[in-house]
Amino acid sequence: MNLTLSLDEQLVARARKRADALGKSLNQLIRDHLQKLAGGDDPEESIAEFRRLSGQGHSRGWRFNRDEIHERS
Repeated sequence: MNLTLSLDEQLVARARKRADALGKSLNQLIRDHLQKLAGGDDPEESIAEFRRLSGQGHSRGWRFNRDEIHERS
């Protein structure tokens, strides 16, 4: 779907620079933002990703120690 927006030229110029720095087009940057805003995540896809990534680490016996984790330097 095509959408027409009225935007300030300076805003568009800054947004294009930001998109370029991210290696994306302004169109893709806006599309990504709208996708996140609309909450378009597919729950089944998220579950599959979680399962794919789960259980692949090995702590080699190390356990979390609350005091060490929150130790201040």
